[in-house]
Amino acid sequence: MTNLLNIAGLSNIARSKGDPKIVRSGPSSRGIPDSLAKGLGWFSLGLGLVELLAPRRITRALGMEGKEALVRAYGAREIGSGVLTLSVDKKLGLWSRVAGDGIDIATVMTALRPDNPKRDNAVVALALLLGITAVDLIDAQATTMRHSRKAGRKRSYRDRSGFPRGVQASHGAARDFKMPPDLRHAPPLAAVSQRTSAA
Repeated sequence: MTNLLNIAGLSNIARSKGDPKIVRSGPSSRGIPDSLAKGLGWFSLGLGLVELLAPRRITRALGMEGKEALVRAYGAREIGSGVLTLSVDKKLGLWSRVAGDGIDIATVMTALRPDNPKRDNAVVALALLLGITAVDLIDAQATTMRHSRKAGRKRSYRDRSGFPRGVQASHGAARDFKMPPDLRHAPPLAAVSQRTSAA
């Protein structure tokens, strides 16, 4: 809340003397799914960097030596999903994470073969992947529902007056208004409109 007040104060500095000031800011439109999407986006970027920079460690830990190029490709995909998830297209980013989770699960399942000495690590990795997939799926659905509108449905602004302090506080607000000196000698509006129409 303090940050919002500071931002409002900063924006008031740039306003001219006669411009309306920001009195208070309303509630944030960002909900829990949006905050979770932001966290998942950063997680994607971090995981993608690890997969790009240290694929050999990952393949060695899972007993999947020789698949380093594949892990690097998955890292690039993860970074792309992270960037999308942090952008305005967060729905697309989250659903791309869900699709990527499916590919990751299928890949790790190949490491569950009985002759793999690191099979236990692959089981742990698979359990983690299933948990992350569940979180991704839940957040993708929640974000899609939150930010989707039915076709043809218009937003309603009936609860907004356009007056920051309310309509009642605006009555009589211009009572003390004084005409600026540069406008006192301006021609009447009717004369200006007659000149324009005559031209």
